Amino acid sequence: MSTAKKFAGQTFVYGLSTIAGRVLSFFLTPIYTRTYATRVYGIFGNLYSYASMLSALLAFGMETTFMRYVNKRPEDKQVVYNNAFGAILMISLTFLVLTFPLASLIAGWIRIDASTPLPEYILFIKFFIGTLVVDALSVIPFAKIRADGRPGRYGMLKFVNVLMFVGLNLAFIYVLPAIVKHNWLGAGIIAPWFKPGWIGYVFLSNFIANSITALMLLPEFVKLRPKFSKTLMGEMLLYSWPILIANFSYLVNENLDKILLGKLLPIKQSATQVGIYTACAKISIFLSIFVNAFRLGAEPFFFSHAKNKNATQTYARIMHYFIIAVCLIFVALVANIELLKYFIKGKDATQTALNWSGIGVIPVLLFGYVSLGIYMNLSVWYKLTDQTKYGLYISGIGALVTIVLNVIFIPSYGYIASAWISLAAYTTMMVLSYVWGQIHYPIPYLLKKNLAYIIVSVAVVYISFSLFKRNLFIGNGLLILFGLGTLYIERKELKAIFSK
Repeated sequence: MSTAKKFAGQTFVYGLSTIAGRVLSFFLTPIYTRTYATRVYGIFGNLYSYASMLSALLAFGMETTFMRYVNKRPEDKQVVYNNAFGAILMISLTFLVLTFPLASLIAGWIRIDASTPLPEYILFIKFFIGTLVVDALSVIPFAKIRADGRPGRYGMLKFVNVLMFVGLNLAFIYVLPAIVKHNWLGAGIIAPWFKPGWIGYVFLSNFIANSITALMLLPEFVKLRPKFSKTLMGEMLLYSWPILIANFSYLVNENLDKILLGKLLPIKQSATQVGIYTACAKISIFLSIFVNAFRLGAEPFFFSHAKNKNATQTYARIMHYFIIAVCLIFVALVANIELLKYFIKGKDATQTALNWSGIGVIPVLLFGYVSLGIYMNLSVWYKLTDQTKYGLYISGIGALVTIVLNVIFIPSYGYIASAWISLAAYTTMMVLSYVWGQIHYPIPYLLKKNLAYIIVSVAVVYISFSLFKRNLFIGNGLLILFGLGTLYIERKELKAIFSK
């Protein structure tokens, strides 16, 4: 199988499973926004922001470390697997012991909605602690599936997980209330404990679905052995801790704005602003899906292809077509915002107006994901050269930009500031990674052509969104022109690729 086919095939399967899962989850968004008030949806966004950052701490950068050492030390695959899982197991158990008894203190500190009782917040925190531990323990088994080149099993597990999560949500939001309302079979058992419209059922559904997925990973768990190497563990920890900081810093850029909105704004409006921002950010999920699907397929490919003579040329070609793809998705989503906005319609006219009031930040958030995707592609250089400290520096600078600017501007501009600051942080990381990467691991990127596609896509988005006020026909007409122009420019290269 050719290099291009192998990369495209694995990325397609990972992408298909990621897209299917995310799309199913995305279709819960209109259900949530029609079921819960904007301030309650703000609780959802706020708690998942904390969870995302904590998940990076529990994973400890071991996913990338495992992928690196499985290829670097193929004769020690089993020991690498044991070490990586053992490290996460110890961290997760420590986290569980330290946080579960302090759930009430944690709930009191992160609470952003005064109308939601504290005991409910405490229960939310316990659900999340359990979910985080289960997720952490599943990281290395999932990484092993990827390293073994089994994208089909990976995709099946992820897809089943999302189906369970979606199914449980629908059961709690629609099925159980209908049983109680119409006094159907089982109503007498359900009615005493069921709380209609309770956001906690979303968090409970997540915990149940992820726990069942962990059980489905038993074939990977049983391959673990109590055999460790202290020397190898030291090497792996030395490699992984900069990745941990880099991953955490990235998630700070991704999630801290929602947390700071809850902390820096008055409590009467903080939950509502977080709700608006979270709802509008959901529309950018399609670009986020593509970026993450690419990472899942690209990371093992980059490591396994590193020793090839033409590796840098391959990486440059992948970057070029990646940029074309993200720019097309960027333009397509903005062109159709007037349709996509109905996914975040509220439970009534007032809630709908609140949710739609934030639509102006969507192009900014989308362009931020374009920069983030390019940064993820660029990051191959410090992973392949074992200079993960640069990932720490780059993500740390991005996190610093996020923290300082959000603290300064959120009190005056709210979530609008957060969107622009997110873009600034990702763009800073992208530029730094390119500059340092070309010094330490030069890759012959097609810089002029890549920049041309990015600039043209931004111009098309501005014309479509601002000048023509989100007109569907003009926006999609510009999208078609952009697509046809791309095909014409790339016609020779595409013909050569497809002829193979």
